[in-house]
Amino acid sequence: MQKRHTDRQKYFNEQELTTSRYVVPFIAGIKKIEPDCSVLEIGCGEGGNMKPFLDMGCKVTGVDLSESKINNARLFFSNHPNRDRLTLLSSDIFDVSSDLGRFDILMMRDVLEHIHDQGRFLHFIKGLMKEDSVLFAGFPPWQNPFGGHQQICRNRFLSKTPYLHLLPGVLYKRILRWGGEPVNRIENLMEVRETRISIERFLRIVRKEQFRIAGMIHYLINPNYEIKFGLSPLKVHGWLTALPWLRNFYTTTCYYLIMPR
Repeated sequence: MQKRHTDRQKYFNEQELTTSRYVVPFIAGIKKIEPDCSVLEIGCGEGGNMKPFLDMGCKVTGVDLSESKINNARLFFSNHPNRDRLTLLSSDIFDVSSDLGRFDILMMRDVLEHIHDQGRFLHFIKGLMKEDSVLFAGFPPWQNPFGGHQQICRNRFLSKTPYLHLLPGVLYKRILRWGGEPVNRIENLMEVRETRISIERFLRIVRKEQFRIAGMIHYLINPNYEIKFGLSPLKVHGWLTALPWLRNFYTTTCYYLIMPR
């Protein structure tokens, strides 16, 4: 397991930097970001992705299932000059949606791959969008080298083994046990395996739910690797972007902006 997974302030800082350098410009190329914009992040964690928007004066709402992460977010933002424009909720988004209203910008960064029944979820999300709203969805395709999130393993060998998660489920679980992973971490990793999403699956859901794609970037080197490993982000270009199925194996993350039709 990397230090960043236990040092929550470090993780917060990494999210803030990547979002400010890459996510915000990507969104701003399609949707102008102004102080009167309302922003919702689903699965916000400690809120690092939200900070660049709050810095710009946007009205920001973050929702996360984890009460401990929301409490960390409250601590990290306690002295922010725009703190009064931030709402933090520890809840299931399905339980609080009726109280939230509609937003100009919605964000899910590294969240979609954890959600059961992603089709139902994206259908539900439309109820939180205006006609000109944009939804940013950033996710790692399941088949990429670390698409199973095995980097969170305590066992150093397992945490650094690419494509390990693509083994048959029974064998994968047995190896995690052999590696000494605790029960709760094994359950988390197996849940990621169960909720796995590919580029093709995402696009099928987008078409079915009648969204339109306003922007798209596939990365060979994830922008987040810049601060984690000192690697410059590298986009997938040309026909490699459009190559069905195989593109999931070398695309480390996808950035999509979708809008209601």
